[in-house]
Amino acid sequence: MKVAAALVLIPAFVAAVSFVVMLLWNALVPSLFAGPVLGFWQAVGLLVLCRILFGGFKGHGRHGRWRHRAWRTRWHRMTPEERDRFRDGIQKWRHMSHEERREFRRGFRGCGGGMMNEPDEPKGATPAKGI
Repeated sequence: MKVAAALVLIPAFVAAVSFVVMLLWNALVPSLFAGPVLGFWQAVGLLVLCRILFGGFKGHGRHGRWRHRAWRTRWHRMTPEERDRFRDGIQKWRHMSHEERREFRRGFRGCGGGMMNEPDEPKGATPAKGI
């Protein structure tokens, strides 16, 4: 069922986006830059060219999986008390000020992962050495 829906919806989506690209191109480029008027298949080709040049053909889910894995690892490293504090803090996050959020993040240093940690010193600063 999903394959049949994909076989219908994906080409329909590409056709709709190509049609919108063609309309926008033909409304703007000829009058602004004295460029050519595009046909439908030229708009499809332009979309494919842009995808090759700017987006590639790989999926975009790789980074999301990495973040999910990092959060899962971090979660497993937390003690039950830290997990409870984290859950409570997330529920209160929307109503916190910037300073309250900074203090909340500081409370989770050393839990592993380093995803919510803020540096103690600005980047490029070197710690002072005693003489």
